Amino acid sequence: RQASGDQPITMMLRAAGKRLIGAPGIRPAAAGDSSGAAMAVAARRGYHERVVDHYSNPRNVGAFDKDDADVGTGLVGAPACGDVMKMQIRVDQASGKIVDACFKTFGCGSAIASSSVATEWVKGKQMEEVIAIKNTEIAKHLSLPPVKLHCSMLAEDAIKAAVKDYEAKKTKAAKK
Repeated sequence: RQASGDQPITMMLRAAGKRLIGAPGIRPAAAGDSSGAAMAVAARRGYHERVVDHYSNPRNVGAFDKDDADVGTGLVGAPACGDVMKMQIRVDQASGKIVDACFKTFGCGSAIASSSVATEWVKGKQMEEVIAIKNTEIAKHLSLPPVKLHCSMLAEDAIKAAVKDYEAKKTKAAKK
């Protein structure tokens, strides 16, 4: 039997347990169904559904051969948080359009979501268009909180680095 002074502690522990386990009505996701659980966690933590979607179902994950003449690779990182982002673009040399893009990111959900969005946005665009993509646009699209803005900055930097790498390869090939 509990002493009367323990009642507030018990109530606090119950409330904390419910927050950890989940609110009533939120069931654990079935095996292979991570979207429901991810959405529930995101709702409690305040991530926008677009962040959760791109984190749970990232688009264009992968890598191209970095030595291909039509591939530009941008590798950027943020030492303060440990996020590292590699973005690659494949360019149609005749038209100058980006025909494909992929990424690999080591970092938080916001960094992965920013990478995923960036690869979607660059496809089918000219180089001049993609270097105009700003981190503020990515952050606004994903509704990133201020503490996660560095993730969208990494995505912008990765785009620019990939374009720069492609252009350097193109210049080097023209000199031969």
